[in-house]
Amino acid sequence: MTALKIDLVGDGAAIVTRHFAASPEQVFRAHVEAEYIRQWMGGMEGWDMTHCESDARAGGVLRYGWAGPDGMSFEITGEYEVVKPYSEIRHVERMHVPEATPDNRCHTTFEAKEGGTLLTVRMQLPDEESLKAMLDTGREQGMEDSYGRIDGLFS
Repeated sequence: MTALKIDLVGDGAAIVTRHFAASPEQVFRAHVEAEYIRQWMGGMEGWDMTHCESDARAGGVLRYGWAGPDGMSFEITGEYEVVKPYSEIRHVERMHVPEATPDNRCHTTFEAKEGGTLLTVRMQLPDEESLKAMLDTGREQGMEDSYGRIDGLFS
């Protein structure tokens, strides 16, 4: 499978793409069902997911938390705006490290392609500085490490 790719498109926006062997239905379910989220979004080496809530419907909330080495921890909270089964999710998320970061507006699509799924996520932050700060947290490597577990959920 191709690795995650992030393209910076200006105005605080980035486009993330990645191909999965799993079907669009499976990759979508991995993004909204807590039982799957816990399995793939475990985080970086040495980090444990401490809580995982996903009420995947318009107006529903998401809340994930992790504990790491030396008592470190962080959390992601947000709200779902649009949930179209197997094709699209729009949500707002913020990281708490421990203070809340600016809102990250995410538009995720799941497209059947090459016998699997092309995942595309447009992340929109308020400005370039906020986007750079988010990427400087190691987000790209963390996303790839986590996304790399999705195909294994369904094989």
